[in-house]
Amino acid sequence: MKVLVAGGAGFIGSTVASACLDDGLQPVILDNLCTGRIEFTRDRIFYQGDIADGALIDRIFAEHPEITAVVHAAALIVVPESVAQPLRYYRENVAKSVDFIEHVLRNGCQRYLFSSSAAIYQPGDDFSVDETSPLAPTSPYAHTKAMMEQVLADTATATGLRALSLRYFNPIGADPQLRTGLQIRTPSHVLGKLITAVERNEEFQITGIDWPTRDGSGIRDYIHVWDLARAHVAALRRFDDVLPVGGDRSYEVINLGTGNGTTVREFVDAFRAVADQPLRVRETAARPGDSAGSYTRSTRSRTLLDWKPEYSIVDGIRHSLEWSAQRDRILADPQPV
Repeated sequence: MKVLVAGGAGFIGSTVASACLDDGLQPVILDNLCTGRIEFTRDRIFYQGDIADGALIDRIFAEHPEITAVVHAAALIVVPESVAQPLRYYRENVAKSVDFIEHVLRNGCQRYLFSSSAAIYQPGDDFSVDETSPLAPTSPYAHTKAMMEQVLADTATATGLRALSLRYFNPIGADPQLRTGLQIRTPSHVLGKLITAVERNEEFQITGIDWPTRDGSGIRDYIHVWDLARAHVAALRRFDDVLPVGGDRSYEVINLGTGNGTTVREFVDAFRAVADQPLRVRETAARPGDSAGSYTRSTRSRTLLDWKPEYSIVDGIRHSLEWSAQRDRILADPQPV
């Protein structure tokens, strides 16, 4: 079985591709290398190009007629950047994704896994959410994910498409075998910024200390990227059980998280314990587009996918530090930002 992984040279897409290979699935990678890395495609079937390029998508399916499913992990993901550049995010994450879905359907592929985000949720009073919780995106990035979920739901109703939206919480870590990891040198998420602060002897900023959480800092559900990748494999293997051909549903959403809410301050404490290096911390106001955060209370992933996370926050921090120590050796020309 072959799987087209759009965005398969990025952090999450490349890890999904590795998990597919380990499970006997053959990934076919499509990436424009806007943020992805050519090194992550080594010894893998790879096409460089854009998801909106219909001729290229047609060629991929013609050369690999065994492709039976698509994993759509191609997107821009930086929340503050989306606030500053909304048109770019709507173009890349929505307009081009609509084109991509059309190209996929034209080629007869009807199994579609979409990389969505828990950033679309309106958290409950205790910051926990499940797949039925109300949606309230707070940034253009989050709006693009919510929009694409609606596009997929409507398309699945009107066509033969069957689509699973996998709502990620907060990925951390790296491939435990260190085949791939976070490719950028100055990432915008909490763990990346913590590692950068230690490496450069800079302050780490806790952005937002007035949220109505137990300690005032934001709360997140941190999931190891390898667990996330394993969930994609489970979804591919069980796709026809979750959304059978001719069944009464053609679209489903599934949360992918640990079910544990960790505040930023608690995460900083865990990082200090693992890294065992000096860290200076300063507390600042929230950034544009930030939210208090959430964690999943859902069991749908266990019920439908027979999947549960295996790695802890400590594992994620440790694997991220191991990857960071080797990143510049693995990536011949590391991206400066």
